[in-house]
Amino acid sequence: MACKIGSFVMGIAATNCYYLYDEEQKEALVFDPPCNGEIIHKRLSEKGLSVCAILITHGHFDHISGIDGLKKTSGAPVYAPAKEKELLCDPTLNLSDEGVCVSADHSVIDGEELSLGGFHLRVISTPGHTSGGCCYYFPDEKILISGDTLFAQSVGRTDLPTGSMSTLIESIKEKLMVLEDDVTVYPGHGESTTIGEERKYNPFL
Repeated sequence: MACKIGSFVMGIAATNCYYLYDEEQKEALVFDPPCNGEIIHKRLSEKGLSVCAILITHGHFDHISGIDGLKKTSGAPVYAPAKEKELLCDPTLNLSDEGVCVSADHSVIDGEELSLGGFHLRVISTPGHTSGGCCYYFPDEKILISGDTLFAQSVGRTDLPTGSMSTLIESIKEKLMVLEDDVTVYPGHGESTTIGEERKYNPFL
């Protein structure tokens, strides 16, 4: 398998919308579409890629506002943490001015193993930025989609609805810092990093 990962930086919060795909199968997994789902679908189609699944790390508007458009144009099912169900459909909690309300076709839980688009991945529950947020770990590719849990030399903010700094730090230390140093971390905002780099240099840990 020839694994590739790309991204679009989109929306008012400059959110990283990642897409992971196999060069041979041409099926893409899309993570946290922040807006303009129809445009995401068009751009991927122009690359010869079809969207086979949409995966959500947490329910803030800048990670979910593109879901409906992408689902409508691609027909792909939506996977989201079971504990984020309320956030996904409550604009006061997901902080959307446009009243964003979305639902998942599949609710995922901590430790769940999925096979999508030819990839094997594991759901890692990492509450703290929100009460039900998660990361997606691809052990074979050593890739972690971390959402707004872990950033390059930083962590997600916790002053928003359902956030908790103590819970966030506990999640990162107990769930993410146990991964190998060479796992590449792709965060919801900013540049990629590695578990090893964060273990050494992240001032929050």
